Amino acid sequence: MTKPDMMPVSEGRYLAFLILEAARLQRTVFDRRVRKIGFTRTQWLALRRVGDQPGVNQSELAELLEVEKASAGRLIDKLEAFGWLERRQDETDRRVKRVFLTELGRRIHRDVTPIAEAMVEEELSGLSRKERDQLTDLLLTVKQRLQDMAAENDLIDLKELKKENA
Repeated sequence: MTKPDMMPVSEGRYLAFLILEAARLQRTVFDRRVRKIGFTRTQWLALRRVGDQPGVNQSELAELLEVEKASAGRLIDKLEAFGWLERRQDETDRRVKRVFLTELGRRIHRDVTPIAEAMVEEELSGLSRKERDQLTDLLLTVKQRLQDMAAENDLIDLKELKKENA
């Protein structure tokens, strides 16, 4: 994108900020809704990720939750103490523990899923089915490009950046 094509930040339509702000507001609303039942978004994310990927290991879960391995370990410990998750020995590598939902964890996952789905339905209520599909497709395209960029691990050359923005 060339400089003349870039959208001014002052218009309040800067895409990166809009995405971040929408995600922040989504987290805030969800936190408020589940707090009423004594639940947290972090707990939901862990249950959701383990429910989607049974047998995930602690390192993988940390990556999925975007937290440090130690933080993921403490969260797993807490949810294991609640009886929601359980660790099982990996069948091929004794050093690795796999994480699974317990029956209670599956029940809580089933109970909270409708809250999450209803919230998404409410936040998208102003969009038609076609617009929802378009939004999803566009965000998937952006996400894929960002994953590709992350894999490239390109470092920004500050000298070039200064020249381009001079």
